[in-house]
Amino acid sequence: MATPNRPHATRLWQGGWYRPAVKTPSPNCNQRPAGAQVDLIVVHSISLPPGIYGGPQVRQLFTNRLDWDAHPYFAQIRGLQVSSHFFIDRSGRPWQFVDTGMRAWHAGVSHYRGRDACNDDSVGIELEGLEGMVFEDAQYVTLLALCRALRQRHPIRFIAGHEHIAPGRKGDPGAGFDWQRLCAPLAGSGIVFAPQQRLR
Repeated sequence: MATPNRPHATRLWQGGWYRPAVKTPSPNCNQRPAGAQVDLIVVHSISLPPGIYGGPQVRQLFTNRLDWDAHPYFAQIRGLQVSSHFFIDRSGRPWQFVDTGMRAWHAGVSHYRGRDACNDDSVGIELEGLEGMVFEDAQYVTLLALCRALRQRHPIRFIAGHEHIAPGRKGDPGAGFDWQRLCAPLAGSGIVFAPQQRLR
């Protein structure tokens, strides 16, 4: 459930769409459960093919337009229907695929802060990158701005990696992600970061 827009928030948001992002609607979404409180941001990493940056393949995957025969790796994910609310490419450009009021299909089987099915009440942000490898300065700048903007739109209280909500099944964004670069600027905000607490 969105919080009432403040004047600054209305400059950043048009409904559940973040104005600075490139709007690229995905069909891979559905309604959140009634009464869902969107209080979690999940940070992911993705590149297609793995370790190859700069192409349109991630955006094509999220919009069901990927050519499954374009690369041998794609045979492993053929027919996959997934999405994330946001994707931040290596240049720091944000793309948005799903209205934040809707449920994107990014978390899969998951459990965090005492709840299952994290897709129900989270916002997914994918960073273009390879699990365990480093990310660009521009990506951290955009990610921080986006997290701050999401707090104006939703009652965000938690930020975690995919690895924290699906341990043993997922490992992104991995060891190359510098959590301190996100945690430090948001210190005192009341947000609970997964690496700073005992995982539940």
